Amino acid sequence: MTDPNADPAADFIEATRSSYDAIAPAYSAEHPDGLGEGPVETGLLTAFAELVRTASGEAPVADVGSGPGYVTARLNALGLPAFGIDISPHMVALAREAHPQLRFQVGSMTSLDVPDATLGGVIALYSTIHIPDAQLPGVLAEFHRVLRPGGYVLLAFQASDGEHIHMTERYGQDISLDYYFRTPAEIATFLTEADLSLYAQTRVEPQGQQKWGRAFALAQKPSLD
Repeated sequence: MTDPNADPAADFIEATRSSYDAIAPAYSAEHPDGLGEGPVETGLLTAFAELVRTASGEAPVADVGSGPGYVTARLNALGLPAFGIDISPHMVALAREAHPQLRFQVGSMTSLDVPDATLGGVIALYSTIHIPDAQLPGVLAEFHRVLRPGGYVLLAFQASDGEHIHMTERYGQDISLDYYFRTPAEIATFLTEADLSLYAQTRVEPQGQQKWGRAFALAQKPSLD
C-alpha cells in the first residue's frame, strides 16, 4: 500500500545517496579531475567565473553535486569563493581529504541549506541528470532562491531525447541509480519556467567511444534593475 503522506522525493534521494556512497572510492579514483583538459569545459568554467565576478563580486558559488571536488577546486583556482554540496557523505569525505583547504557539505539540491539570495553562482555539472522530471522544477526553484539577483547557473548534462537509464551495478557495487537524459531545448524550457533567463547553450557531439553528446546551459537570475 502506498503511504499518502510519503515524500515523493525521498526514495530517489536515498537511492542516489546510498549508490554514490557505495561507489565513491572507485569513482573518485577514476575521476580525480573528470573535466581533464577538455577545452570546452575549461572555457565554460572560465566564462562562468568571469560573469559571476562581474555580476556579484565576491559572492560565494555553490558546486552542487560536487562529488570528488575537482570542479570546486577549479572554480577556486579561477578566483571564485566556491564550496561543494553533495548528497553522498562518502563523496564529501573524499572531497575534503583531496581538497582540505576547501569547504564541502552534505546536502540535497532539492532543499539547499543556503540562505536566500546569497550566492553569485550555482554550478551543477552532470548532477541534475539524477533528478526525475517531476522534481526538476523544484530543484531549479531552489537554485533561483539561493542566487542573488543577476547571479548565474551553469548546468552540464548528457544530451538525449527522453532517455531514462536505471543502473543496478557499477564498479562491482550493487546500486540503484537513475539517469534522466534531456535535450537542450527541454532544459531551456525548465530554466525559463524557473525564471532563469537562458544566456547561452553549447553542445558537444559524442567523441570516440562516447554514446551521448554533452550539453551545457548557462542561465541568469534577473537583476533588480
